[in-house]
Order: sequence, then C-alpha cells, then structure tokens
Amino acid sequence: MTHQEPVLIDSHAHIYSRDYAADFDDMLKRAEDAGVSAILVVGTDIESSRESVELAEKYPQLYAAVGIHPHDAARVTDTCYDIIRTMAASSQKVVAIGEIGLDFFRDRSPRDIQELVFRRFLGVAAELGKPVIVHDRDAHDRVMAILREGKVRHGVLHCFSGDAVMASEVTALGFHISVPGTITYPGNQNLRDVVQTVSIDRILVETDCPYLTPVPHRGSRNEPAYVRLAAQKLAEVKGLTLEDVARITTKNSRDLFGIDLWDQSVKIAYRIRNSMYLNITNRCSNRCIFCAKFDDFTVKGHNLLLDSEPSFEEVMAAVGQPEGIDEVVFCGYGEPLIRLDLVKQVSAALKARGYRIRINTDGQANLVHGRDILPELAGLVDIVSVSMNAPDAATYCRLCNTPFGEAGFNGVCNFIRAASTHIPQVVATAVTVPGVDVDACRTLAESLGAEFRVREYSEVG
Repeated sequence: MTHQEPVLIDSHAHIYSRDYAADFDDMLKRAEDAGVSAILVVGTDIESSRESVELAEKYPQLYAAVGIHPHDAARVTDTCYDIIRTMAASSQKVVAIGEIGLDFFRDRSPRDIQELVFRRFLGVAAELGKPVIVHDRDAHDRVMAILREGKVRHGVLHCFSGDAVMASEVTALGFHISVPGTITYPGNQNLRDVVQTVSIDRILVETDCPYLTPVPHRGSRNEPAYVRLAAQKLAEVKGLTLEDVARITTKNSRDLFGIDLWDQSVKIAYRIRNSMYLNITNRCSNRCIFCAKFDDFTVKGHNLLLDSEPSFEEVMAAVGQPEGIDEVVFCGYGEPLIRLDLVKQVSAALKARGYRIRINTDGQANLVHGRDILPELAGLVDIVSVSMNAPDAATYCRLCNTPFGEAGFNGVCNFIRAASTHIPQVVATAVTVPGVDVDACRTLAESLGAEFRVREYSEVG
C-alpha cells in the first residue's frame, strides 16, 4: 500500500483580486506544489462573478461560484438575479450560488433588504439545483431562520463563526461548515472547540484569500497554497493526519460541489491516522440502527463498498509493505470474524512481519460459528475491541437488531469475559446513541474484566 500525497481543495478563494495580478501563474503553481488540486473561485458581485467564470473556463483546476455579497444587497435589481441565473446555468464549471447571505457587522445594506436578497438567491439556487455558499457575520439567528425555511438543503456556511450548538443545527439541516486559516489563530479557541464537535464529514477547508491569512504568514497576502495550513491545524484538532483531512474534505467537496477529485476506488486496506484497516467483508450478523453504512459506505473518506469478498492473496497485495503503521486492524464495513479463517491466515502472515493486530468485532462470533473461537485467536491477536453498545439485553436488541435475540447480548458478554484468557487486551465499547446509559455500559464492561471506551455517535472511524 503506497503512501500518497494529500489532495486538497480550497473551497473559497477570491483570486480575481488585483492582489494576484503580478504573480497569478506563480500563485497557482505554489498551490499545486502544496497539494491544492482545485480552487473554488467565489464571486461577490456581478463583475467578480463573471471573472470567476472566466477563470474557471480558462484553468482546469479552477471552479466558479456566482452571487452577490450582502454588502451590495441594496444595489441588487431584478436584472441582477437574471444575470446570476444565466451565468450559473451557462457553464458546467459553475458549481454553486454564492457568496450570498447576511452581514450585520458592517451593515452596508439595510438588514431587511439583505434578507430579501438572500431569500431570492436561495430561490435561484433551488431553481437551478445548485448548492449555496453562505456569508454569515453577526447574523446567526436570522441566517438560521431563513435556512430553516427550506428552499435549499445543501450548501456551506463559509468562514464559520457560530458556536457548537449552531454548528449542530447547520449540519442537521444538511449544510457543511467551512474552516479558514483563522483556525490557526491563538485567540480563536472558539473555532477549534466547534470543529471538535462537528463530524469531519461535514467540514470543508478554505482560505477566503486574499483575506484571513493563517499563522505563520499573518500580515501578508493570503493565497490558496495556505489552505494546507488550515487543514494541518484541523487535523491536529481532530486527532487525524493531514492525509486524512485532505482525503475527507476532498470527498466532501465532491459531494457538495461535484468537484470530482476524490479517489472512489474500493479499499481493502486503508489508512486512518497511523493505523492500517482491513476491509474483508460487508456482511454483519447485526443491523445496528446507528450504523452509518445504511446511508454511506465511506469511512474517513475511504470507499468500503466491496464488489466481492477479497481472498488472502488480494488482502496481502492490498497491504503491501506499509511504513509508519502502529497496528493493523480488522475493521471494514462488516463483521470481520464472519471470515474467521481469513482473519487467522492474514493475522499469522502479518504477525510474522512484526505487526500488532487488533480486531474490531460485534462479539457474536461464537454464536455465528457455533463454537468458542477465542482459542483460535491466541498468539495472533493483540487487542480485541468489542461493540457492547448496551447495558442490558432489551436495549441491545433494540439498538443492534441481533438475529440471536436475548442470546445475542448474553453471547457478547460471555465473549468479552472469556476473551482476556486468550487475548492480551480486551476493550468493550459503546456508541453515544441518545438514550443509552453510558455509565451503566462502563460498569458492565469493567465487571466483565474489560477496559471501556466511548465512541462518538457522529464520528465513524
């Protein structure tokens, strides 16, 4: 498995600005060298929207958004809507309506006019089926009230400046938030706190250049290459690698704007942080109500929807000779111990190379195979992480839809209790599904002799 350079997308840039006239091509080359493979050029009025489209048509790595900033709302006429509509429909490189929204900080246009214009541009976006790029400065309540009206249900609040509660509502409505270079500012702990609470699957990165230059370049002109600095800080806050953040936010930009740079190939072996995961089956004995695969077979930007179950040779070829790996984890979008023989064969081969082996499991393998399989894992597996998910059989049956009924929960508990005899480290986990008594889960796990770990409901992988 080769280690690839990150592919980043700057989801919000104003590079038609005169600030770039003297070194435009050099600026694009610096972006390319930094791993920025696409830039979304966002208009703020008729003229800059037209320039955005022209740039997108000229350069293959550039895309355009067209709209009118709330600062200019008082000058918007019916003709302006027609011009923006025509531009948006005239080119496949125009992927969004924006920058539109509300700005109650500078109040350069009357607030009632700003709201009227915002609503009408949302209508244009709905008519054309385009996502929106929303400007919101000191207008959180009114922006949310208008978005709740539901004309558009996909877009991004760029340079997000709200709190965690607002971010949760934004994403629940179907929108993304975008993180600029301000996440690097020492005084902007609020934004770092927000991104800790938001699923990475709902986050984009941007520069908003030439504004909001990140550390360590504050005081100079911002440019698309610096989106890498925002991504690096986002990775630090989320406990991910730069490669993880690049892959995920590139997929997010594909999903939102149709900028298709995401590697869609199905993964048998895939990296998250410093772990290599093995995706060997999509089958599972449970149908957990919180399982994300019923909506999307991607985990941290990796496509895990298998066309067929891989053989030993295919798994080992996918693994290759990885470097910088702390552990190999059997955990795809299915229950790995359903394929017990393959798990044993691959584990033996990888243990011989010196790798640490972990299995993430639902703990029902003994029920599936009709025997105690734990002795067969002795010496092959260093850690087993069992999805316990509930403190009692009734809750487990409700959440996990086990085919074994109450015996399913009892089987999980017995598996956890017995695992420590054969495997050095045993961890029981629970997802923070609303209504689950996590403290009761912890007590049960410890009574079974296992460590306990909480898994966030909104984060997969």
